[in-house]
Amino acid sequence: MLEPQQDIKQQVANLIREARKAKGLTQEELGERLGVTKAAINSYETGKQNLTVVTLQKLSIALGESLQISIGK
Repeated sequence: MLEPQQDIKQQVANLIREARKAKGLTQEELGERLGVTKAAINSYETGKQNLTVVTLQKLSIALGESLQISIGK
């Protein structure tokens, strides 16, 4: 069983990857939009990077999607 912190990081990573693919972007193309490397995008999408809220906001803008954060049910 994953620890809660690892679980949420993987959930966010999966959402980023799914959103990127839905937009038809490569990791390199998304990286260019954000001003980061393909390797950075890969670390976002594999849950290796603990993303800040600011980075999540930049990702949502680059992907043309809204950022929604929910606590509770």
